[in-house]
Amino acid sequence: MSRLLLGAALALLPLGAAAQERVLAIGGSVTEIVYMLGEQGRLVGRDSTSTFPAEVEALPDVGYMRALSPEGVLSVSPELILMESGAGPAETLDTLAGAGVATVTVPDDYSPAGVLAKVRSVAGAMGVPDKGEALAADLDAQMQAALAKVAAEDGPPPRVLFILGNSGGRLMGAGTDTAAAAMIELAGGTSAIDSFEGYTALTDEAIAVAAPDVILAMERGEGASSHGDDEYLTHPALAQTPAALGGHVVRMPGTFLLGFGPRTPDAIAALHAALYPDAP
Repeated sequence: MSRLLLGAALALLPLGAAAQERVLAIGGSVTEIVYMLGEQGRLVGRDSTSTFPAEVEALPDVGYMRALSPEGVLSVSPELILMESGAGPAETLDTLAGAGVATVTVPDDYSPAGVLAKVRSVAGAMGVPDKGEALAADLDAQMQAALAKVAAEDGPPPRVLFILGNSGGRLMGAGTDTAAAAMIELAGGTSAIDSFEGYTALTDEAIAVAAPDVILAMERGEGASSHGDDEYLTHPALAQTPAALGGHVVRMPGTFLLGFGPRTPDAIAALHAALYPDAP
């Protein structure tokens, strides 16, 4: 399936697009892949979610990937735009298509195979498929090693509640079909909520039923609350959960944890280590 998606994406490019040198990356995982391929010298801009590696922040920022303006995107005169699924809005994409800018939407899937498909898609669009295959092979080996360690755990997996944010005491949590739920499962946990899809506000009843063993949240500075872990340990709906009673709060950088880019093997290993602190 991933190779079909790649072929469909590349079919939208005009002849000779692989040789284009002025590349705009939209989406943190896409930008990271460009760097891992060693093709960062062709980047002329990035979106606001592209913050790793640190040197990428020296590039012009064309705006948030889901709220792009044609003026912002075209201000860096891109010849090729590589964007994650979900970039938009549609009106901006239509304008860019009308302007004749070659655009590839990189397939997105919250799985190890999805990461490899992203790599191949970006590499193919940039005209360096051999680099893409080499990087995909390396990442695949790293992921298999991380997943083998996860598979070696015995006993019931910890129930993990991912909290996207806390706005005035109102918690936003992750349900099924989310990057958070996928990463929790890959790292050897089980997502504590399976009664809804996506991210939504949590009721006190939903939290009580979830009864998480671990609270997982983004590290401060990555869209997370500026408060400390006490905001969760003392939150009325969480205070009596096993996670809060045991002081089990794990924070990780959002783009690292949820990006499903080339750092995914490291993210799996890091979250697994946090969920199983006593494992050898």
